Amino acid sequence: MAEVDFSIGHKAYTLACQEGEERLLKRAAGLLDAEAQVILEQAGRMPEPRLLLLSGLMLADRTSGLEDRVATLERELARLKSNPQRVEVPVVPESLSEAMAELAARAEALAQKAEDQSAD
Repeated sequence: MAEVDFSIGHKAYTLACQEGEERLLKRAAGLLDAEAQVILEQAGRMPEPRLLLLSGLMLADRTSGLEDRVATLERELARLKSNPQRVEVPVVPESLSEAMAELAARAEALAQKAEDQSAD
């Protein structure tokens, strides 16, 4: 088993975990410590059990909010998948394309004629 050292608030901890889970444990401890630091900045020093409880509750509240947002977004995604909006892509009619090509050819011919006249 691997051991991970971390601190939460004002106390250092060492916790054993399965090989390969060290990064996850450090990340989780970092999240808990961030909440603990906010609480300590606002309330000052407090007993370890109370700090851990408040930090855990703050994280639980944040997680609950994120779960609500995910559920809302999943419902919206399901709605969009089941009832996609019709998207129309404008297509240039072939007759218009032909007319534009003819105009471009005329413009090139006029430009060539003007060049030829100015060269004389």
